[in-house]
Amino acid sequence: MSEHQQRAILCPICRRLTNANAERCPYCNTAHPGAWWKDNKLVRNFGTPASFIKAIITVNVVMFALSLLLSQRGPGLSFNPLNFLSPDNRALILLGGTGTIPIAQIGRWWSLVTANYLHGSILHILFNMMALSQIGPLIISEYGGYRMLVIYTGGGIIGFLISYLAGVQLTIGASAAVCGLIGAALFFGKHRGGAYGDAVYKQVSGWVIGLFIFGIMVPGINNWGHGGGLIGGALLGYLLGYQDRGSEKSIHKFLAASCVVITLLTLGWAVSTAFFYRLLG
Repeated sequence: MSEHQQRAILCPICRRLTNANAERCPYCNTAHPGAWWKDNKLVRNFGTPASFIKAIITVNVVMFALSLLLSQRGPGLSFNPLNFLSPDNRALILLGGTGTIPIAQIGRWWSLVTANYLHGSILHILFNMMALSQIGPLIISEYGGYRMLVIYTGGGIIGFLISYLAGVQLTIGASAAVCGLIGAALFFGKHRGGAYGDAVYKQVSGWVIGLFIFGIMVPGINNWGHGGGLIGGALLGYLLGYQDRGSEKSIHKFLAASCVVITLLTLGWAVSTAFFYRLLG
């Protein structure tokens, strides 16, 4: 057998040892795991907590910087830490903030996607990205990178849809999507059971209680979006399944790719139209 045929690699999807020349990975059934378009650094890193979560955080940071740049009054420099470095509402609406004003009055249904990548202050984005960094690795570990992306995107959309139906006028933030991940973690812990499942469920339940208390005490929190995200994430966790019930399949990859395309298209459209309207004054 040739050196290439004997070369062992880690499958880019399940991360288990397999043959570089194998037709399919014997563990997750991925076709041609050693193909050059799969056996490269970019693909190998996809789905790992550090690189995958870093990509989401990067998009959020870029959108936050753009919202400050587009603000007519400039970045808010309030002495109130909750409002420090805050973009104005016009910039947030132009970049894809959601709610009854953007959807019912302007017809921007696509804002259900873009609003997940906008934030109202430096503390707002900091808290949400810290929460993502905590819950994200757990979801990637138990659901896989592709399913994590679907839950993140779908949970955010469902959360903001529910808040729209509840009459919230303008809302933004990654918290609905993060709550989607929390909802999926709740479902995983409760459904899996056992010592590990119970431990996950108890820990994540504590986060939910803290989130609920925070939402009551701090004005302006979109509790409808949080609750909708939790429900959406739990539902998607049930529909997609987690690793113990079956490894990720082609349908999960297709759904994840669709989420990426939809997100990039809507964000690209939001940014381009925002700068166009900003130039018009």
